[in-house]
Amino acid sequence: MDIFFRGTSDAHGVPRLYCECKVCNEARTVERVNRRLRPSVQLYLNNHAPLWIDCGPDWYVQMEQANERFVQHMLITHAHFDHIGGLPQWYDQCRYVDLPAYLYAAAEVLDAIKERFPWIVSKVKFIALDDGYTFEEWHISIWRVNHGHNGYSYGFRFHHQQEGINWVYCPDSIDLTEEQQIPLFNLDLLIIGTSFYKEPFPMKTRSLYDVTEILDCISLWKPKQVRLTHLSHDIDTRDRYSLPEHVQYARLKEPIKLL
Repeated sequence: MDIFFRGTSDAHGVPRLYCECKVCNEARTVERVNRRLRPSVQLYLNNHAPLWIDCGPDWYVQMEQANERFVQHMLITHAHFDHIGGLPQWYDQCRYVDLPAYLYAAAEVLDAIKERFPWIVSKVKFIALDDGYTFEEWHISIWRVNHGHNGYSYGFRFHHQQEGINWVYCPDSIDLTEEQQIPLFNLDLLIIGTSFYKEPFPMKTRSLYDVTEILDCISLWKPKQVRLTHLSHDIDTRDRYSLPEHVQYARLKEPIKLL
């Protein structure tokens, strides 16, 4: 499996339209190191059509940047706009190319999407992931996680049934219970969201861990590799902020290879 980041920002994108901080202004320059679109990843398997995780409002731009023309398999972590805002465009693509398409998520997330975009089911088959699902030799299991002020989301854990490789994609979480942390132990790779380096706002208003909190968590969870995504304009990716060697900010043009 090859993992490509297609978007690594928080819900607002970087630059934020109203902001002239140093990170947002740098994102408007020719270099645009910090320019980021809403969070998503694309997974390439050996003999299977690519899997796209989350379909935010930047999906059309991300498809063009990736030089992709059709997505057949879409996985959704939760039904917030920055993760599903592109689904109407995906539906239009499915309608025009007239090929089978499949959307995978927790049953309650599928229900929320049907309520928001009821016409999608006319061209897209909805498949619940609550009992897990297998693509080739990769088995996906999901679990509900706290999303703080914003309610809930889901983490996706991928397990290679022959090689025993485990990795997790969990872009939106905070204040996880001990039970919710169980799937996060002893991973080969953890991709997790951290909007701020050190978030200054009261916990009751927050929805994601910050970098300092995740560094404490991974000292307990002990993943072999970590990529931080869902990055707000608070984080300048040109500065590593003394991150451990195995922890990096997610980057668009650096695929992660598993197997």
